[in-house]
Amino acid sequence: MKVLGIDLGTTSSVLAVAEDGAPRAQPIAQVIGPGEVAERPQLPSFLLLPSELEVPAAQLALPWTGPQRHAVGAFARERGAELPHRLVASAKSWLCNPAIDRSAPVLPFRGAQRELERDMADGERVSPVNASARYLAHLRAAWDHAHPDEPAAEQDVLVTVPASFDPVARELTVVAAREAGLDRVTLLEEPQAAFYAYLATRGDAWRRELAPGDVVLVCDIGGGTTDFSLIEITSDAGNLALERIAVGDHILLGGDNMDLALAAQAGQNFGRPLDAMQQRALIHTCRRAKEELLGANAPDALPVAILGRGSRLIGGTLKAELTRAQVERLLVDGFFPEVDRDARPERRRAGGLRELGLPYAHDPAITRHLAEFLARFGRMPSHVLFNGGVLKADKIAARLVERLCAWAGREVRVLAGADLDLGVALGAAHYGQVRRGKGIRIRGGTARAYYIGIESAMPAIPGFAPPVKALCVAPQGLEEGSTVELPDDELGLVVGETQAFRFFAAPARPDASAAEAGALIDPDGLVELDPVEKLIAADAEHATGQLVPIRLEAHVTEVGTLELWCVARNGRGRWKLEYSVRERT
Repeated sequence: MKVLGIDLGTTSSVLAVAEDGAPRAQPIAQVIGPGEVAERPQLPSFLLLPSELEVPAAQLALPWTGPQRHAVGAFARERGAELPHRLVASAKSWLCNPAIDRSAPVLPFRGAQRELERDMADGERVSPVNASARYLAHLRAAWDHAHPDEPAAEQDVLVTVPASFDPVARELTVVAAREAGLDRVTLLEEPQAAFYAYLATRGDAWRRELAPGDVVLVCDIGGGTTDFSLIEITSDAGNLALERIAVGDHILLGGDNMDLALAAQAGQNFGRPLDAMQQRALIHTCRRAKEELLGANAPDALPVAILGRGSRLIGGTLKAELTRAQVERLLVDGFFPEVDRDARPERRRAGGLRELGLPYAHDPAITRHLAEFLARFGRMPSHVLFNGGVLKADKIAARLVERLCAWAGREVRVLAGADLDLGVALGAAHYGQVRRGKGIRIRGGTARAYYIGIESAMPAIPGFAPPVKALCVAPQGLEEGSTVELPDDELGLVVGETQAFRFFAAPARPDASAAEAGALIDPDGLVELDPVEKLIAADAEHATGQLVPIRLEAHVTEVGTLELWCVARNGRGRWKLEYSVRERT
C-alpha cells in the first residue's frame, strides 16, 4: 500500500506519493485550454462552472470523463479571470468561515457583484464542502487514471489542513474527502507537514543541524493564508524529540492580497474605472507579473494589459507597466515592513453593516502578525523553516530573516527544506511513512483547548438567563487517538428532544497542560465556536424529557476531529456529541 499526501491548498493543491523511498510529487492531469489536457505539478484550486455558451462541455472533457459542465485546475483559473461570476476560489477559506452555512450552495460568492447577479442566477452554485470535494475528486481520479491497479481509495491518504482549523473545519474536510470517494483519510497540520518534508529532505543530517533547546519557526505564507507554528527540539532519554508547542491564528493574508495591491497600483494608470470582469482580469495579470518580477533573473519592467469593453476591444485595450522597483517597494515594504518586536497588527473598527464575505485580516503587515505571534508565546526561534509560494521571492525571505534576527538579538538560521510549493504534500506523504515506523514523529495533539458550555442550575429571575460555565473537555496537546475521562461532576442530559450545545476554544497558550481537563471556567476570553444541535434519542431505559445523570468522555479521533461522549452513570446509555455532519448516532 502506498501513501498519498494531499496539500488541499487555498490557491493550489498538490499530490505526492511515498512507498519505500523518499516521497515524490505526482503530476496531475488537468484541462489547461479548451479541449487540451496536460499534466502539471500543481492543481490550481479553482472551480469553473460555465454555461454551455461560455465554454462548451466538450472542451472540459478529461481522459477519465466525457463532456462535463465544470473544470478544476489551470483552465478554470485562466478562463475564470474572464468569467468571475462562474468561478469558485478560496474554497478552503470559506470552509473555515463560521459566518456562513458551509454545507449550503453559496459559491460562487455574489458579494458586491450585483451587476452580475442576473447572470449568476442561472448557473450552478456549490457549497465550500462540495467545492473542496471536487478538488479532491479530481486528484483521486487523476491518480486512478495513471495507476489503474492501485486506486487511491485503497491507499493510505493524508490530507493537510491549517493548524488553526477548528474542529468544524477539520470535520468538514473529512466530509469533503468522503464525498470525493476517499474514506481512508487522516488529517495533518500544514506546518507539521512542511517540517516532515524538511526531515525527509535532510535525512539524518537534521540531527546535526538541530539540538535540544532549539525552537523552529515554521513560516507558511501561501496564496490565501499565513500560518505560523513553533516546533521545539527536546531530549527524550538521550534521543532527539520534536514537539509542536505553538500554533498561530488562521490569517487570511497572503499572495492574493499582494496581487490586489499590484492591481490597485496598475489600475491608477488606466485613467478610468474598471468593471468587475476587468478588475478580475487585471488581478490575474498582476499575479503573473509578480511572479516574474520577484523571481530570479527578473526583468526591470513588465507590461500589464487588459481588454476594454464594448465593440472596440482591441483598440480599447488598457495598458500599464509594473517595474521591478515598484513591485519590491510595494510588496516587501508594504507587507513586510521593518517593525520592532513589540509591534502589533492594527485593529480597525469594522462598519456596522458589512458584506458577508471572508474575514480577511485588517492589517496587511505580515511582520506585525508575526511579532504578535512570537510575543504571545514568549519564545524566539533559533531557526526558521519557510514554506509557501510567496517565500520564493528572495527579498521577502531576506526581510523576514532580518526582522527575526533583530528581534532575537542573535542569528536565526534558515533551514533548507523541500520545494516551497510542493513541500506540504511531500511532508504529508512522509508522515504516512512515519506512522509506519519509518522516521521520527512530531508530538503535537490538539492545537487548542476545547470547552463545552454548562448551564447553571438556578431559580428563575425575570430578564436573566441562567449563567453558563465552560467545561474543558479536551486540553491543548491531546494526542490523536486519545480519550479523556472527565471528572464525575453533577451533570445531566435531557433525552428525547433536540438540544443545542455550545462549544468554545481557548487560544493556544505555552503553559497549557493536560491537567486542564475537567476545569470549569467563565467563558469570557474564550472563542465561541459553532453550536451543535442534536436530537438526543430516548431509549428503553430513558423516557422523552428525562434528565439523565451522565459523565463525559472526550476522544480525539485518528483524523483529528473531536468527539464528546455522554455516558449514563448507570452504564445503560451513551450519546455522542461531535462536530460531525456524517453520523447521526
